[in-house]
Amino acid sequence: MTTFSLDDYDFVLPPELIAQHPTSRREDSRLLILDTPRDTLVDGVFPDFTTLLAPGDLLVFNNTKVFPARLLGHKQSGGRVELLLLEYPRVVAGPNGTATGRAGGRREEANADGAASGEAEGHRFTAQALVKGSRIRVGTRLIFADDCQAEVTDVGENGLVQVILYGGGRKETAANVALDACLDRYGQVPLPPYIRRDEASAMDSQRYQTVYAEVTGSVAAPTAGLHFTQELLGVIKGQGVNLAQITLHVGYGTFAPVRCSDIREHDIHSEYYAITEQDTALINRTKAAGGRIWAIGTTSVRALEAAGATETAENDGMIRSGSGMVDLYIYPGYRYRVVDNLLTNFHLPRSSLLFMVSALAGRERILAAYAHAIKQGYRFFSYGDAMAIRMK
Repeated sequence: MTTFSLDDYDFVLPPELIAQHPTSRREDSRLLILDTPRDTLVDGVFPDFTTLLAPGDLLVFNNTKVFPARLLGHKQSGGRVELLLLEYPRVVAGPNGTATGRAGGRREEANADGAASGEAEGHRFTAQALVKGSRIRVGTRLIFADDCQAEVTDVGENGLVQVILYGGGRKETAANVALDACLDRYGQVPLPPYIRRDEASAMDSQRYQTVYAEVTGSVAAPTAGLHFTQELLGVIKGQGVNLAQITLHVGYGTFAPVRCSDIREHDIHSEYYAITEQDTALINRTKAAGGRIWAIGTTSVRALEAAGATETAENDGMIRSGSGMVDLYIYPGYRYRVVDNLLTNFHLPRSSLLFMVSALAGRERILAAYAHAIKQGYRFFSYGDAMAIRMK
């Protein structure tokens, strides 16, 4: 029976099962296979994922790239401060700060000096962020380095601020800041809140990123993809399995707790997504031919299902190309139209992502699988092990 009570999506997770570091190699993760047609749970290792695939299947990956969104510095007055950008900074132009772009990732073409074209034209960059520090107010200057600074332009609740990023020691140099260089040089990988480390390491810069990451714009990794290597992708293609990509920039809202006792009342966050015409055609051809769509991660699920065409006898299960903001909220009762099977990591209790996988395979089946994973010592969350959910 479908239930919408938040308490029914809870489980007790021993803290020691929350992975704080990645495995020594990407493919060394374990894999729990939930085979719903056979009603079985199988313990394996990640390369076993290839045994679930058949010629004509299609894997859909999220090619978003995590940017170094965490900046450590101090206020001009001297107090320490930490800034976490919640979106890739978008271009603003003119003295009134009118936005001319959005947080869709790095799209500016570099000019001869290596600066983005928007910078060369006198643009500045703004972003929503979370700030840790005392006495933050409009006009507060945040200094991360001489050539990487920010100014608070709006202050909300719970540390939420709007900032403008610029370089040099004066606002007049705002037009010349090399935004990418600022973030790449001084920013850190924004590790999830359940990874209890003061600072990210050089290892995180590589391992908290998929090997196929391409379009910069996320503050969190699409973690189901972290297990793949280029060699394993080559093996999969050699099996006659096709690969497609979507882009969905993961926002910090993915970690937002659900506080409503009735999960249907949760205010789900929005994220930017894009699907090209070429990948759309490949996905639709696969559906038309009866092939199976494997979503690699819940972010791919969200993009694919949001792009699903209006349900009719002719096009049910097909998708449309395009881009925009998606606020699709998937919880039990939702009928999947595009995605057949799912590869995912293990999710937090009482979370919207747990609702999403429960909508696919059923709450009781998912919670039973999680209980098995806990008993067997699987590693949970971003750097944890994987779970394959086969529905057909």
